[in-house]
Order: sequence, then structure tokens, then C-alpha cells
Amino acid sequence: MYYESFGSGRPVFFLPSWGGDAGEGRDTHEPLFAQRPGWRRVYVDPPGTGRSPAVASITDQDGMLAAIAALIDSLAGGERFALAGTSAGGLHARGIVRRDPSRVLGLLLRAPGVVIDRARRTLPSGEALVQSAAHDRQHAYYDAAESRADLAFLGRIQRDVSTYGLREDPSVRFDRPTLVVTGRQDTIAGYADAWSILGDYPRATFAVLDQEDHFLPGPGLAVYHALVADWLDRMESEHPDA
Repeated sequence: MYYESFGSGRPVFFLPSWGGDAGEGRDTHEPLFAQRPGWRRVYVDPPGTGRSPAVASITDQDGMLAAIAALIDSLAGGERFALAGTSAGGLHARGIVRRDPSRVLGLLLRAPGVVIDRARRTLPSGEALVQSAAHDRQHAYYDAAESRADLAFLGRIQRDVSTYGLREDPSVRFDRPTLVVTGRQDTIAGYADAWSILGDYPRATFAVLDQEDHFLPGPGLAVYHALVADWLDRMESEHPDA
């Protein structure tokens, strides 16, 4: 499985959206680490995306999660690590936390997919979508990533709720620094459903950003960076020697 790694120190793994790859997460988050040593940042291409080939034996989300978890285990070794998941990557991150919360230093969920069945999601209605830089980001990153992805492989998993969701509910109490960032104009995953999992995370900051859709951060990049910087500060304060 392909990944990009920068820096040294505590590992933090960035897991992209469904069909996404390492590039968007890298370009969004690397500026935060220019003056912040002590973190090894790992940006992952899950199977069937970016430079990672599809794996025929993976037929559902549990198989995808197992592959990602195996990569993290191989790179982190016995170290504790932080997780940052975007959209479907948030589901993967929550699934990894559920396996062993004690190994995870902190959790970042960006525009997380919480309700798997699209027909059951609570989505904003009546709000005018803001035409913003987020649409340029969609073209620059997500459309480009889709062109590189194995859409047949991913589509076989995504088209059925029974294979797109995890067999076990990823909910688990996690009492370490957490950040949940959603978009007020997100008509793909919404923002309201993410509130329903907040009880799992007693150390969570929850933010709903105006003028942001599922492809955040667009115009709210500075706010997003401030929130992520605070999340990093909280982990560093709690685990100075991790």
C-alpha cells in the first residue's frame, strides 16, 4: 500500500475520503507542521486509490479497514499514534480506535461519514450552497483522485450498505483529545449526524463551519488550521514524551 511520510516523532496517520488519496491531506495539513517538530506524518492511499492497487480479496469495508490497520501496525510498531480521518476515512479511524483505544493519542474526524445509508442521513435543507474555493478543491484533488482510483473495485463495496458499512459499530468511549469538524453546507454527509457520536468522545471539540461543504476546508482554511493546531497542542500537552 502506498503512503507518503514526512518528519519524525509521534506518528499521525491521515486517512482520506472514499476514493481519495494522500495528496489532499498532505497539502492541507503539512503547513501546520512547518514550525512544529516531533510528529511523523503519514498520508495513506488505501487499496484501489492513488498509487495503491486494488486487492481482489477485499470485498467490504471490514476488509478495507483490516488492510489500513495492518499498514498502521507495520509503520507504528509498538508506538502510540494519532489518527485523522476524512469522510469515509473517519469511519476507518473510528474502527481502528475501537480495536484498541489505548494505542491512540488522539482522533481527528473531518466531515466524517457517520450514517452509512445515504437515505437515512440528516442533511441540510433549504440552505443555499456557497460557491467557494471548496469547489476548486474538489476539482484539484477529488476529481483528480477519482481519475486514478479503481472505481469498479470501490463501487462494488460502496453500492451496498451491507458492504459499505462495518459489521461492528465503531462506537467506543475514547477519552483522549478529539476534534470533529463538519461543514454547515455539507449535503453529502451533513453535520447533524456527527453530533450523535459526541458522547463517545468526552474530550472532543465539535465545530460546524459556515461556508463549508463536504470538501472542507475551503474559505475556512485558517479556522480549520487553528482547530487542528489546538488538537495537536492538546495531544502534546497530554503526552509530552509519546
